[in-house]
Amino acid sequence: MVGDVKVAILGAGFAGLCMGLRLLAEGETSFVILEKADRVGGTWRENTYPGAGCDIPSHLYSYSFELNPDWPEVYSAQPDILAYIEGVVERRGLARYIRFNSEVTGAAWDEATESWLVRTADGEQVRAKAFVTAWGQLNRPKLPPIEGRDDFAGPAFHSALWDDQVTLAGKRVAVIGNGASAIQFVPEVAKVAGKLTLFQRSPNWIVPRMNRPYTEEEKALFRADASAMTKVRQEIFQMAEDRLLAKRAGTLPVEEVPIPLAHLHAQVQDPELRAKLTPDYEIGCKRVLISNDFYPALTRPNVELVTEPIQRITPQGVVDAAGGLHEADVIIYATGFETNSFAGETAIIGSGGITLAEAWKDGPEAYLGVTVAGFPNLFMLYGPNTNLGHNSIIYMIEAQVGYVLQALAQDRPLSVKPDVMAAYNHRIQEELAYTPWAGSCTSWYKTADGRILNNWPGSAKAYADALACFDAEDYEQAKVSEAAE
Repeated sequence: MVGDVKVAILGAGFAGLCMGLRLLAEGETSFVILEKADRVGGTWRENTYPGAGCDIPSHLYSYSFELNPDWPEVYSAQPDILAYIEGVVERRGLARYIRFNSEVTGAAWDEATESWLVRTADGEQVRAKAFVTAWGQLNRPKLPPIEGRDDFAGPAFHSALWDDQVTLAGKRVAVIGNGASAIQFVPEVAKVAGKLTLFQRSPNWIVPRMNRPYTEEEKALFRADASAMTKVRQEIFQMAEDRLLAKRAGTLPVEEVPIPLAHLHAQVQDPELRAKLTPDYEIGCKRVLISNDFYPALTRPNVELVTEPIQRITPQGVVDAAGGLHEADVIIYATGFETNSFAGETAIIGSGGITLAEAWKDGPEAYLGVTVAGFPNLFMLYGPNTNLGHNSIIYMIEAQVGYVLQALAQDRPLSVKPDVMAAYNHRIQEELAYTPWAGSCTSWYKTADGRILNNWPGSAKAYADALACFDAEDYEQAKVSEAAE
């Protein structure tokens, strides 16, 4: 047993660190953050592919209580975001509460002591009155079940597990997948590869990336007057909220979507390539991507776009459905993440021995995306139905952390009432049916049966308002086993 704490936190990404920072601000020091890696950062530590960056402006994609006057540009790159996270940890003295190289493998609710026993891969155990998970939604790389995938003779890796030891200069590089990561690294790889072949299952709606460096005068103003940063943050937030309202007002047919179509037509002159890159589904159904250099990269003479389905992989390369072999020296999978388990392989056991996997056999769901019936004092950050398609997840995380702090202030083990959780999830699934994500496309937002388990149906502010006041009436006292009575 490593020791007893009031709060055990899983993960040292944006969410887990936010929980720790807010606990410290409240004067609470009896907590530990358990991190599987040897440094903080979460997804911004792991995704180091060329061109990695965020599609939310930096003044909003950061903590409201740790504004940064020195963002180098409107949309910052991965190294700058990671440096920001590490800087916050150092300035706030949070590192002493983090146990690195401590991967959580399981946690069980102990009814006798009304606490969680959290196990790590090294065999250690932490006892905590509350367990806060911050495992994220986009951190479990997914490889497609393509026939012969393991037969390829050359290097192959997922974009989230980028192999810097593999030289791409002059090589024939096959990229499978064209989502958010691919549109960032494909332009960079295309500059050095001898040939890049991109295998596209379906095109994306792409809008211009309105990026620019911040001037030294702007940064000096931000340093001198924090309210200037707050004003910029609020303006970005409101523009994002307004975009959601425009989407909710009614989806537009393909031919009436002006900005992304104009962007495509301006950057791609070849009518055949342009047709391959034009989506046939409603804008917003999948994640809308932002890029200024993806389309130009596809017009390079050393880049080929393949829209034929993949039949199999051989030692020499990728075979398409028409039987054509696309020879490759390296394969890069840009095939996304496993997004619907949330807990991954972590075994969570709640009251009465029920596992989270059993409770979620029909799909993950939680009350307000934070608590699950039958799991006392288990709190999730960035849980089911809390993802956004328009605004900053950091804003959502801060709302969740505020809610958890109110719950912890009750100073007793609470479990959300099953009927409260069921009614809540029924309501938001009804609301999600009228969002763009319920459209005709397939996406990581939806399950095979059409349920949307990742996204929040409304505005970010509406979510924050829903979590602003903790209502103890939504919860019941955790049951105590007969042996403990």
